[in-house]
Amino acid sequence: MRRFLTTLVILLVVLVAGMTALVALVNPNDFRAYMVRQVEERSGYQLSLEGDLRWHVWPQLSILSGKMSLQAPGASLPVVSADNMRLDVKLWPLLSHQLVVKQVLLKGAVARLTPESAAPRPTNAPVAPSGSFTPQEESGWTLDIDRLKIADSLLIFQRSGQSGEPGEQINVRDINLEMEQDGERQVKLTVSSRINRDQRDFTFSLAADMDMQHYPQQVSAQIASFDYQLQGAAMPAEGIHGQGSLQVSYQRQPERIEIRNLALSANSSQLRGDASVQMATPPTWTLNLTSDKIDLDALLGLRPSGDTDSQNGQKAPGKPVIAAETSPDSAQALRGFNAQLSLQVKELLYRGVTVNQLALQAKNDAGRLTVSTLSGLLGDGQFSLTAQMDVDATPAIAVQPVLKNIELARLLQALALPQNLSGILSMQGQLSGNELSLTALSQQWRGSGRMEVTSLRAHGLNIQQMIQQAIARGNGNIQAQERYERYTEMQQVSALAQLNAGDLRMTAIKGSSPLMQVTGSSRLDLPGQRCDINLNVRVLQGWRGDARLIEVLQNSEIPLRVYGPWNNLSYQLQVDQLLRKRLQDEVKKRLNDWADKNQQQQKGKDLKQLLERL
Repeated sequence: MRRFLTTLVILLVVLVAGMTALVALVNPNDFRAYMVRQVEERSGYQLSLEGDLRWHVWPQLSILSGKMSLQAPGASLPVVSADNMRLDVKLWPLLSHQLVVKQVLLKGAVARLTPESAAPRPTNAPVAPSGSFTPQEESGWTLDIDRLKIADSLLIFQRSGQSGEPGEQINVRDINLEMEQDGERQVKLTVSSRINRDQRDFTFSLAADMDMQHYPQQVSAQIASFDYQLQGAAMPAEGIHGQGSLQVSYQRQPERIEIRNLALSANSSQLRGDASVQMATPPTWTLNLTSDKIDLDALLGLRPSGDTDSQNGQKAPGKPVIAAETSPDSAQALRGFNAQLSLQVKELLYRGVTVNQLALQAKNDAGRLTVSTLSGLLGDGQFSLTAQMDVDATPAIAVQPVLKNIELARLLQALALPQNLSGILSMQGQLSGNELSLTALSQQWRGSGRMEVTSLRAHGLNIQQMIQQAIARGNGNIQAQERYERYTEMQQVSALAQLNAGDLRMTAIKGSSPLMQVTGSSRLDLPGQRCDINLNVRVLQGWRGDARLIEVLQNSEIPLRVYGPWNNLSYQLQVDQLLRKRLQDEVKKRLNDWADKNQQQQKGKDLKQLLERL
């Protein structure tokens, strides 16, 4: 044992002495020109190192430098800059004065992918047609690097706009990256970072295996794990978080990115599919996506947490929240790209309403959006619509909805309108407007349509009860029914609708049920949440009392006006005038009949003359 320890100590002393001698004999500044020359030959970039290079022996033999920068020829700003750099080198090649770097460590680095950091294009350089292939000289690695490590660094990303002006700048902060490659240019990558933009914070981490054999012409990667969280302004209180995996490939000529086997979760929502983007001007996106469930309430923050009724445990209706609306400025973003989208969702939740078997087919052509299919199942009913949007037209949006057997209460809930009506709705119409939002729909949109509702119930309003009680109070020969439901029910109602900037008018209203028949018109002020409904009502059943008077009432159309704010309605009934006129008509008719039968007598003649003067 003593001999073993003695031998081990001797070897350690020899190793330390050898490394000390090597450090003393080899000046790291001798490799400065070699590193600068290798970087320029292999990449065309200019490497600048400030200050002297110095050795760092423990725990890894390394070369330390001061400030460094890597700059493209003719660029005004460097691609990469850092206050210090560490190069972990292999020991044995140094014996023959060869530099083999196995790890590069940058701390506090700033990477710029901006027009200022890119090499300028020569003014007389030919421009290749869009989508054509431009041969490029195969480029290898900058140095023989086994590992790259970046800590606490910043990436500034900015692309040029369509007209050559600078585009929007994105800062990727707190970058921590480790990259390790083998001799076949197979790379293992782990990275974590965060992006802060528009008062929102996006943090993420991922692990990937990359194939760099054909870099920079082609790169492919298998992202095995991707974790993220998005928090900040206009986001749900718990934020949006999830995991994902995908395969991605990039080719340089023509510049194209393909994503395959995408699997992404966001809170309780999932998304799968493939996507690709052709990086032309403008870029062209193609997306084919499917999902088992998308909960927009959780993603858009439309459902307040703990929104339940403490007495019965049922969900209480929350205040309408307008979220994810499209403004004119955001609609202009459609100019910047072309796209084709195919989306299939088994279950979509929006404002507490569940839509099943949602199908969407859409195409954008630089600001001209066409929705050829948007259909789904809502309860026992179904809906479909086609739409067109042109950011240069007025109105910009045109929609043709078709609803069949849709539960009216669910539709009102989805539109954040008071749920005072229920029934089964069928509708066909045309609508147009300039903004895609519930606010714009209730204030700016215009259109027309025809609708039919079966099993309609108007909750909180019993028209039959109001009429019969009003007549019973004015006439002792009629008694009102004692038991009433707190709603008005009609078997079938049809109407024509006209929407004009928040003014919704319903004409040709016709409704029928065993209890009554209704005709009339209405006007709804959607922004002010007020209504003015004028109906002519014939109550067919529920009368008790004088049979002749009941017969008169059953054949009389009683005017009814319902008006005022939706949450505090008032009504008017012109019952007295109606009864007086009906009774006058009935008396006059009977006197005419008597006069006709007795027209040979003087009394009959006198009565006939009197009735003609009335």
